[in-house]
Amino acid sequence: MLAKVLSGAVMGIDAYIVEVEVDLSFGLASFGVVGLPDGAVKESRERVKAAITNTGFAFPVNRIIVNLAPADIKKEGSAFDLPIAIGILATMGMVPTEILTDYLLVGELSLDGSLRPIQGALSMAVAARNHQLKGILLPEENANEAAVVDGVQVYGITTLAQAIEFLNGTRPIEPLRLDIQEVFRQASTYDVDFSDVKGQEHVKRALEVAAAGSHNILMIGPPGSGKTMLSKRLATILPPLSFEEAIETTKIHSVAGLLPGKKALVATRPFRSPHHTISSAGLIGGGTIPRPGEVSLAHNGVLFLDELPEFNRNALEVMRQPLEDAEVTIARAAVSLTYPSRFMLVSAMNPCPCGYLGDQSRKCSCAPPVVQRYMARISGPLMDRIDIHIEVPAVHYRDLSAVYESEKSERIRERVQQARKIQERRFANVKNVFCNAHMGTKQIRDICRLGSDAQSLLEMAMDRLGLSARAYNRILKVSRTIADLAVSEDIRPEHVSEAIQYRTLDRELWLQNNR
Repeated sequence: MLAKVLSGAVMGIDAYIVEVEVDLSFGLASFGVVGLPDGAVKESRERVKAAITNTGFAFPVNRIIVNLAPADIKKEGSAFDLPIAIGILATMGMVPTEILTDYLLVGELSLDGSLRPIQGALSMAVAARNHQLKGILLPEENANEAAVVDGVQVYGITTLAQAIEFLNGTRPIEPLRLDIQEVFRQASTYDVDFSDVKGQEHVKRALEVAAAGSHNILMIGPPGSGKTMLSKRLATILPPLSFEEAIETTKIHSVAGLLPGKKALVATRPFRSPHHTISSAGLIGGGTIPRPGEVSLAHNGVLFLDELPEFNRNALEVMRQPLEDAEVTIARAAVSLTYPSRFMLVSAMNPCPCGYLGDQSRKCSCAPPVVQRYMARISGPLMDRIDIHIEVPAVHYRDLSAVYESEKSERIRERVQQARKIQERRFANVKNVFCNAHMGTKQIRDICRLGSDAQSLLEMAMDRLGLSARAYNRILKVSRTIADLAVSEDIRPEHVSEAIQYRTLDRELWLQNNR
């Protein structure tokens, strides 16, 4: 007796259909799984056998072969437990075989027959819709996530017995329906706000400019000056996620197993802050079967690297591809996968190993060669991809004790959104360019033209501060963003002047060389 059950597996952030073929024949009692299963899939034999028995059915004493097609792609995870169990029961006549081609089945079985949540439910629901299936049966904990997908009926089930009764038509289950707008409203709130930060108004302004143009930013200041606090609030002034962005972001978190139970969507921009001891694989992604790393988990959000010089040099260098291409490709002998990774890089560092170089209240204990070696830990090519450098000085007592209401994130976000809309119209017909930070040489030449006054100012700054050609392009990009925030068609001298102030490291390097 042969039965076919449709299931799914995830590759990258997308899912594909897997046919679970179960053959029950006479012969020596055995239970084999073929089709390149990994360890978790092979172990499903014991889980399935116990679940069927504990649900009240007799497990067949026959030769059982399970094939996972296509057989040339490695299968991993425990989501095949439910379709394998249903396939075995179908060969025994307990479930009608003709209905199995209408639904996609995924779920991990406990030994008592109950279902545990799986990873990648959203991607599998998309695959079911794309293949025009009637619906998807999956664990109840994953139902909200899958129900986000329009055009496919989602049935959340809790036990193997409930799945059998549903497929036999003896226990109807209402498909889950979600109000997407209500989900967004409930989930798209932040616990932090820019109004929490006292003082540091010039740093808030720099972060507003960075958010408006999607510019990468580096903050330099002593310990306790508020770099981390400011960074955690950057996501609150970025434009809200669109539905398409939320789906793509949720897919990544789902396949990584980081989506909280029963949560339908990642509706706020991610903020990822890995520790400086993270490996290259943890930052970029990796594994025998590649998994997304921090740069992909920060997709459509913020990747914050605190104590930037303390990160492993190799880990920082491998970030250059995702920063440039907005995606990361992980190649292995068996498979090569590409994950999206369009994020804003926000980094912070001390000005020296002790942290107090240039501080007015504490004396630096670092010798000049030590400071130079510390700064040299960040490579030139990585610095090339950071548009804004800003000093974050220690906060004075009068700022901390002052009683006033700082500007809320909502007000700042309104200005950022207005600037982003200007850029969307500007780059509507330009491929892979969405914000000012993404401009190439041609776009900079065409869009960032300066008047005579602004040209004179920039020329003077280039000569006096010894700025490089790299800094020149960065200043033009940031100037364009500042002009967009001011809703100005032209880049005026005051816009260029502000952009020059955001090249702290270039100015400090000039000062060191001319002491």
